[in-house]
Amino acid sequence: MNIAFYPPLKPPDHPVPSGDRQMARLLIKTLAAAGHGVDIASSLRSFLPDPTMSAVSELQAAAQAEVDRISQVWTRSAAPDCWLTYHPYYKAPDLIGPALAEKFSIPYATIEASYSRRRNVDGWSITQARVAEAVKMASVNFCFTRRDRDGLAAMEPAASLTSLPPFIDTTPYVGKASPDNPGRLMTIAMMRKGDKFDSYRMLAEALQMIPDLPWRLSIIGDGSLRQAVGDLFAAMPGGRIEWLGEVQPNHIPALLVGGGIYVWPGFGEAYGLAYLEAEAAGLPVIAQDIAGVPEVVSNGVTGLLTPAGDTAAFATAIRTLLTDEERRKSMAAAAHRFVCNERSMQQAGLILNSELERSMHRKQHGR
Repeated sequence: MNIAFYPPLKPPDHPVPSGDRQMARLLIKTLAAAGHGVDIASSLRSFLPDPTMSAVSELQAAAQAEVDRISQVWTRSAAPDCWLTYHPYYKAPDLIGPALAEKFSIPYATIEASYSRRRNVDGWSITQARVAEAVKMASVNFCFTRRDRDGLAAMEPAASLTSLPPFIDTTPYVGKASPDNPGRLMTIAMMRKGDKFDSYRMLAEALQMIPDLPWRLSIIGDGSLRQAVGDLFAAMPGGRIEWLGEVQPNHIPALLVGGGIYVWPGFGEAYGLAYLEAEAAGLPVIAQDIAGVPEVVSNGVTGLLTPAGDTAAFATAIRTLLTDEERRKSMAAAAHRFVCNERSMQQAGLILNSELERSMHRKQHGR
């Protein structure tokens, strides 16, 4: 089918790397590999850092202009078979797709929509209402995590919800696994304020608790807080930290395969594609049992998840895998199998195809 794809938070060609940009690209690639035509319906960013009335009004006007523009294009040519919005939430609602789907009588669907009643404060209730409207009208809402699914179900029990587990393109990892290089710890993360910086702080503090072990940490990432992150690790002995900076996505698999253990606390992670990439490379993961991390890391099987905020427990988990060779190797093999067998692009494509075809059928038969 021909699919109008819209990521309101960040277009897939945005210059700043992020998990959202990566997943948008993965979804487009997955749909195309399944034989669908995918058109980026709009490049309008609906992201609002603050919900002031002027900002909301300005965004609504820009969205209406896009609705008018796209309507003209579809009237001259033809409307797509469906509209698919990726990651609408209170700071980045879809203000375009619902109107067009209704006007042209095509199915509307979302992926990774999220809703939480606690966000109905400080002016966000307006954008939250638009997210709720989109979820309610959607023929299907694909949910990456149980947390998102529960939030949507609590908001609208009758909403059509389907689980789509987070996934990656496993092609670079099939038949490859990390050599036994346990002392090389790996992490991938942007260097910015908030949850990312908090995770870097915990990681630095945890590593300072295990100076007696022969580890070396390779960090992939860059950002506005590069200097501040560097200061967190300044007390480490020379040669312990390898700063790799921003790395092109196609080079990351080879770097991960050369690692031993993936370490990242994961404050605020919706799920974390980097965890899946590390597991696919045969790296057991050490993270916190927090947010959406358990959706991609199985505690005791593909890695170790520690209590939220417990730096000492995080350090102990690193020590455990650095010193328990049998357990580390078992988790490494399980991690590789898990992602390559269960979290591949091909598996995601099967779910997307099935549910999108079902939504088309329902629309055609007036249900």
